[in-house]
Amino acid sequence: MSGEPVAVLGLGLMGRPVARRLAEQGFAVTGWNRSPLPDDLTEGIALVRELADAAAGRGVLVLMLADSAATGAVLEHLLPHLPAGALVIDMGSSEPEDSRDRARRLAALGAGWVDAPVSGGPGGAERGTLAIMAGGAEHDVERARPLLAALGTNVAHVGGPGAGHAMKLVNQVIVGLSIAAVAEALALAAAMGFSVAEVQGALRGGSADNAQLRAVGNRIAQREYAPGARFRTVLKDLRMGADAAEALGLALPAVRCAREAGERVIAAGAGEEDCAVLYELVAADGRLRAGAPGR
Repeated sequence: MSGEPVAVLGLGLMGRPVARRLAEQGFAVTGWNRSPLPDDLTEGIALVRELADAAAGRGVLVLMLADSAATGAVLEHLLPHLPAGALVIDMGSSEPEDSRDRARRLAALGAGWVDAPVSGGPGGAERGTLAIMAGGAEHDVERARPLLAALGTNVAHVGGPGAGHAMKLVNQVIVGLSIAAVAEALALAAAMGFSVAEVQGALRGGSADNAQLRAVGNRIAQREYAPGARFRTVLKDLRMGADAAEALGLALPAVRCAREAGERVIAAGAGEEDCAVLYELVAADGRLRAGAPGR
């Protein structure tokens, strides 16, 4: 696949490192974004301005967009311009049923579909260490595998179209609840007089030591909430997880509580900040700390 031209559509926090990593790995990459971006953010990425130009001659199109609605809107504009035999890979987080419908529509046009959401954040994309959950027909996933392997160390084919996005909901429930647990634990620690560093040091190597305690904990310690993962994105996935659970007859009370806390963060105007900002709500007894970065 490294010989096939690749277009990365959506150059946000994840799309940019994905495009750069693929270019570094020998793929012929162009990028497109719905809105103009400053030159310093897109340095090293060959840009096109129109979706028609993004699709023309591109064997593989990687979608890295905000949500299922944005993916659907871009795909509607893209469909008339897709070349024969194109493969569309949705690496954002979308509704599983939407992905199944998109796979059917593309198949009718002779194009392939893989939903391949990721876990590991921008740093994982830069290093090529993402976990990737792929859903799609066997032949489409195998065609996509060299590209996915350039981005991730764990590429798991978890089922047909939509299965990748379903597995991402499982991932995001674990991540969302872990972020909430770390925020609450560190608020308790602070109230008892412990610093974040003291907590991390004391728990290192134990059962409570995890990626969120390290990464989110560091941001909380620095009160630095420039987004690595925007809070609104984490909440969007928690909402999808809660809706999926309700449709299946599952209560998942912890997910509901985390979602409700997240809604309060959004209401306080902190949705564009890093997910670690949840700590500010917990530590301030329901009120985001006055003067926190970004407000």
